[in-house]
Amino acid sequence: MPSGTPLLASACPNAPLLPCRPPPPAMAVLPLLLCLLPLAPASSPSQPATASPCPRRCRCQTQSLPLSVLCPGAGLLFVPPSLDRRAAELRLADNFIAAVRRRDLANMTGLLHLSLSRNTIRHVAAGAFADLRALRALHLDGNRLTSLGEGQLRGLVNLRHLILSNNQLAALAAGALDDCAETLEDLDLSYNNLEQLPWEALGRLGNVNTLGLDHNLLASVPAGAFSRLHKLARLDMTSNRLTTIPPDPLFSRLPLLARPRGSPASALVLAFGGNPLHCNCELVWLRRLAREDDLEACASPPALGGRYFWAVGEEEFVCEPPVVTHRSPPLAVPAGRPAALRCRAVGDPEPRVRWVSPQGRLVGNSSRARAFPNGTLELLVTEPGDGGIFTCIAANAAGEATAAVELTVGPPPPPQLANSTSCDPPRDGDPDALTPPSAASASASASAKAADTGPPPDRGVQVTEHGATAALVQWPDQRPIPGIRMYQIQYNSSADDILVYRMIPADSRSFLLSDLASGRTYDLCVLAVYEDGATGLTATRPVGCARFSTEPALRPCGAPHAPFLGGTMIIALGGVIVASVLVFIFVLLMRYKVHGGQPPGKAKAPAPVSSVCSQTNGALGPTPAPPAPEPAAPRAHTVVQLDCEPWRPSHEPTGP
Repeated sequence: MPSGTPLLASACPNAPLLPCRPPPPAMAVLPLLLCLLPLAPASSPSQPATASPCPRRCRCQTQSLPLSVLCPGAGLLFVPPSLDRRAAELRLADNFIAAVRRRDLANMTGLLHLSLSRNTIRHVAAGAFADLRALRALHLDGNRLTSLGEGQLRGLVNLRHLILSNNQLAALAAGALDDCAETLEDLDLSYNNLEQLPWEALGRLGNVNTLGLDHNLLASVPAGAFSRLHKLARLDMTSNRLTTIPPDPLFSRLPLLARPRGSPASALVLAFGGNPLHCNCELVWLRRLAREDDLEACASPPALGGRYFWAVGEEEFVCEPPVVTHRSPPLAVPAGRPAALRCRAVGDPEPRVRWVSPQGRLVGNSSRARAFPNGTLELLVTEPGDGGIFTCIAANAAGEATAAVELTVGPPPPPQLANSTSCDPPRDGDPDALTPPSAASASASASAKAADTGPPPDRGVQVTEHGATAALVQWPDQRPIPGIRMYQIQYNSSADDILVYRMIPADSRSFLLSDLASGRTYDLCVLAVYEDGATGLTATRPVGCARFSTEPALRPCGAPHAPFLGGTMIIALGGVIVASVLVFIFVLLMRYKVHGGQPPGKAKAPAPVSSVCSQTNGALGPTPAPPAPEPAAPRAHTVVQLDCEPWRPSHEPTGP
């Protein structure tokens, strides 16, 4: 055998031994290379050269496609950074993740299912899901999200299931669902704090099948909010604050059932229990729908409160037409001033108030007018063309009611009322703004005598009986002015520039101004408001002006302060006690002097008697001691002294 054959046989034992001639020296190594090629391991194109390690406490399924990373209940505080970016399923539920950052899910372009349920997520960074363009389902329920902005769901162009229930959502941005509006099929917003929703954005979810809005704080639903949701199969609005549900074209096209049990495939399931429904004529359409028994009940009106919704007859769903209860009286304002027209109405349901101008146009919010929901129309700046009859229209589902409010716009008030002393133009000799100071002083000295008496009062308007807070204004009859509608009084005090207006009936010739400030000077003008026969417009003509001053208020005698009263009472009481003690001491001293320096209860000891004057019958014997005299209280300072001679017997004994 040639020398090359053993080498080939030892290198390729399985190769057949064929006789061959010795190869050329350059070709001697070629058979060896050909035999070693089948022994090299073949690399699979489906497996990467290096695989990411599985995060700690997680289970990873990387042996078969699709790849899954399962980390439920692993006690994670954040999204693991060592995730396999090829994963198609990522489950991070029941952990303690507080935020989703932009880099946490970057480059996971093949992810189809992401579950972040029941964590403590408060913040989702803008663009956190921007790379998840293949994502089909996103579960963010059971977290602590309070709002959802426009950039937080950006990039989810293939999302079909979005679960946001059991959060603390109070605001949902109008553009939050823009990227997934055409593909979203399931949207769950239940158990949140939503009071308002971007209804226009929800109306663009043309492929949505299930819409969960239950257990929120929704108080109203606009009419036609669901008209474009043609594929909607279930709408849940349970346990909100809805008092009525407006009819929608979607509801009229599909048969409705109150519960999904036994419903046909094409039926729309509508759940609205747990709402404080106001059962009036606006809910008759809902009462007429085919449904299975459910637990809805009426909350109002009082006659139907607490009754089962489906047990109330259609004839009991009634409304009350509106009634205007209050409107503004005829109002007159000068041009350029604001004016407020008010109209109040009651009815069931609550009527909506609108205003129509004297020209027949509907008045709404503009640069010159503002219409408020409570029925008030405010004209910010009035013009002469605004005068006329404004019509208040109150309407609800049962009818409408109208009321007229007259507005008169007069000429602007005289500008000199605030700082001048009279409505009349300056007379000759009176200084004005155009008179030089020297000329003004010369004219003032020339008319000093006229200035002493003061300007003559206007004969048309007189102010009499003015006190500290009130004044009586009188003016003559204005017969030359035809068609007078009313009189207008304008006045202001010297302390401010605010004009006060009073509207007086046309048949009045006097008016009592009250609530004036004491000790102030007032400028007052009376104007007649009449209808100009030539033009047919409302005009004003001044009747006259006057100036008067209110009397200063008398200062009332104030009651003494409480500390003063308390001190006075203490001093008086002490004085009485001291006087009583002094009187008592004085009485004791007097009684002591009367009794001769002895206490009043103890008798004075009798003085010894040297001689006693007595009368006897002549018997001899010892002289008995006189009885002790009974003490007697002396009635006066009298001393009686008795002079007695020594007693001698009448018969002296004789000797034997």
